[in-house]
This record gives sequence, structure tokens and C-alpha cells, in this order.
Amino acid sequence: MGAGLSILPTEDQKSAINTPSKLGLGDLPESCIALILSRLNPSDICRSARVNRTFRRASLSDHVWETKLPENHQILLQKLFISCNNNNNNNPQVLSNKEAYARLSSPIRFAADTKEVWLDEGRGGISVAISWKGMKITGVDDRRYWTHISTHESRFQTIAYLQQIWWLEIEGDLEFEFPVGTYSVFFRLHLGRPSSKKAPSGRPITCNGEKIHGWDIKPVKFQLESSSDGQHSVSHRFLDEHGKWVHHHVGDFVVEDSNFPTRLKFSMTQIDCTHTKGGLCFDSVFIFPCRR
Repeated sequence: MGAGLSILPTEDQKSAINTPSKLGLGDLPESCIALILSRLNPSDICRSARVNRTFRRASLSDHVWETKLPENHQILLQKLFISCNNNNNNNPQVLSNKEAYARLSSPIRFAADTKEVWLDEGRGGISVAISWKGMKITGVDDRRYWTHISTHESRFQTIAYLQQIWWLEIEGDLEFEFPVGTYSVFFRLHLGRPSSKKAPSGRPITCNGEKIHGWDIKPVKFQLESSSDGQHSVSHRFLDEHGKWVHHHVGDFVVEDSNFPTRLKFSMTQIDCTHTKGGLCFDSVFIFPCRR
């Protein structure tokens, strides 16, 4: 009988049995963590990877980054990165989704460095910038009309400044495999010539408005044509905001198939030889995804 009683648990053992063990974040299955991380934005995913090894492994999962990439990201990588050599490091098929996201998130120049594309986390899609150097501008190489200015106020580090002209015509085009969605096109303009001098606040000082003229007599005409939906947008606008960069909306277009390139044509004109116009800076054309 004494032998039988010896196998009964003591009070301390009973307490240990009744007390559940404490689980930590490291005890969660990696697949569950990956599912949670897939709902976060990329910055939060990277911060979560510092929690422990399980979170770090989960943060590298292709499933986590798949939702952050455009559906045609392999086509974009092929267009923007792949050279003619056989280096597997340049093959989008062997890149992880996180590596693909990292590459697309950094601005990528193409078309002789006159155009730039990047995966814009803030706007939730692909954005494109086209420098004035990648546009057809009447008289742009004639210093009687236009001056080329180096500046940090442009992502291309240079802008075109219109001193005076009778016939203003700026045209551009782009053929690109945009992901499915709706996009807006903008001309980035500035009335007044930027100065290298800065105010005590650190902001650049623009010149006075004496050299700005002609923009209040007749409106500027903006146009956009898109092959994706056959849309043709036309708008007329007076330029009257001095001393700051303004994104002038040209129009929107819709992409329904990301496997084929969308062809765009956009322009800004003020063709009226009854008066001159001048004092205008032109930086670039921007294409942004409409916020979801």
C-alpha cells in the first residue's frame, strides 16, 4: 500500500500541473506570423523582423511581399533591369519578392536618364517622372528663349527656365507597362526664377514677379491622350500662382491590362503670337497612381 501511495503527486507537483506554461511570440507558428505581417505596410514589416528569429524568417516570406508588388512586377523588372548577359542575379525569376520590392522601390532611370520610375509606397503604386530633357520643347536650345538651370529642387537636378517666347509648345510621350489602376498626369511648373539665395528659414528665395508676364492674358492648354482607354483630356488654365512649385493636373487615364504597354501623349501649349510670355520654370511631368 505504501508503494501505491508513493506515486501520487505532491502538492508542489499539483500546482505545476494546474499552472499553464507561458507562451511567447516565438511560439507562434511562422505561417501565422507571415499572415499577420502581410497586412502591414513595408516599413512595419521590416521593423517587425527585429522581434525575434521567427519574425525575421516570416518577414522574408514571398507571401508577405506578394501583396506589396504590382501584379506585373516581373515584366517591369525585365524592362528596367535585365541586360543581355546570362547573369542569374539579373533574372527576375530568381529574385525573392522582397528583393523585387527593394529594387522597384529605388528610383530607376531609363530612356537616357530622362525618365524615372519607382514603386511609390505612399501612393500605393508605380509612379513615373519625365524630365524636361525628355520632352519636345519649342526653342529650348535657343538661349534667347530658354535657360537651363541646375538646382536641387528637381529630382533630375536641372530645370528649364523660359525667359520670353511668343510660341509655347511642350510635348511628351511615354510607352510603359503600368499596373492595373487609375493614374493622374501633372506638369510641375513654377512662376518665377529660383534663386540660389535662401531666406533665414532656409527656403529658397525666388525672384520678384517683374519677369513673369503673359500668363494672365490667355490660358495655357493642357492635353492628354491615352491608348489604354482612348481617353482625350483637354483643359485650359491661367497660371497665377507665383513663387512656388505647382502640380498642374492634365488628366487621368485607366489601365485595365498590365501585360501590354500603355501609350501616352501629353502637352502644354500657349500658341498666341499677339503677346509674349515668360518667367516660367518647367521641371518635369509626373504620373501618379490615384490613391486607393
